[in-house]
Amino acid sequence: MTDAPMALIATRRRRLPRNLVGRGGLALGFALLGCFALLALGGSFLPLPPPERIDLLARLAPPSAAHPLGTDHLGRDVLSRLIGAVPVSLGAAIATMAAILSIALPWGLTAALAGGKVDALLMRLADIVMAFPTLVLALAVIGFMGASLEASIIGVAAAWWPSNARLLRALVLSARQRDFVRAARLAGASRARVIVRHVLPQVLPPLAVIVSLEMASVLLVLSSLSFLGIGAQAPTPEWGAMLNEARPFFARAPHMLLVPGLAVTLAVLAFNLIGEGLRDLLDQREAYRW
Repeated sequence: MTDAPMALIATRRRRLPRNLVGRGGLALGFALLGCFALLALGGSFLPLPPPERIDLLARLAPPSAAHPLGTDHLGRDVLSRLIGAVPVSLGAAIATMAAILSIALPWGLTAALAGGKVDALLMRLADIVMAFPTLVLALAVIGFMGASLEASIIGVAAAWWPSNARLLRALVLSARQRDFVRAARLAGASRARVIVRHVLPQVLPPLAVIVSLEMASVLLVLSSLSFLGIGAQAPTPEWGAMLNEARPFFARAPHMLLVPGLAVTLAVLAFNLIGEGLRDLLDQREAYRW
C-alpha cells in the first residue's frame, strides 16, 4: 500500500473520533437537560409530599419506599426537594445569563460599531468593572441588597458582564472585516441591515458556544453562594442550599449531601457537553496533520 492511501486513512481516523465525540456529547447534554426539564414539569404529578412539609418523626430517614431518597434533618422528602429545586437552580442560572447578555450584547455591539472615542470610553468602563474580583463585586452587591436569590442573580450579572462584552466586541470587529460585509456596505445596505443580516449571523454561533459553557460556571457560582447562605433562603429548595443544610449531617445521613451534589454535577456536565458539542459542530477547520 502506498503512502498516499495510508495518509488518507490516518486522516480519517483522526477526524472520526472528534465528530463522534462532539455529536455524542451534544446528544448526552441535551438528554440530561431534557431529564431535568421533565422533572421540573412533571414533578407535581408524582405522589410526593410538598417540598416544605416537615415530619420530625421521620427526620434523617434513609431511602425507603415512602421516601425514595430519604429525608433531611427536618423530615422533608429529599426527592421532593430535589425536584422542586430544578426550576429554582436552573431558572436562576438562566436568568443570570440573560441579565449578563442584556448588558454585554448591546455594550459590545455599540463599542465595536461606533469605534473611536465611544469604543474607548465603553471599554475603559468595562475595564474598571473587571478590575474588581468577580466574587468580591458580587458579594458587595449582595451585601447591599441583602441575602437572597434575586440579589445573587443581580450581583453575579453585575460582576460577570464585562468579559462577555469584550468578547462580543472582538467577535463583531472580526465579522466586520469579512469581504461580504464590506461588499454589503459598498452596495448601499443600511447599517441596520448589515448588522442584522451579515454581522449577527456570524456572531451568534460562537456566542451560543460561549453561553453554553458559561452557564455551567454561573450555575456553580450561584450554588456556591447558596451554600454559603447568601443565596436562596430557607425554606426554598435549591441545590446549593440543600448542600449547606446537609453539611452537619453528612456522617449520619450521607444521602442528604450526595443527592444535590450529584444534581449539580450532572447539570454542569450537561452544559459543558452542549458547549463542547456545539463547538465541534460549528468548527469546520480540519485537524492539524502531523
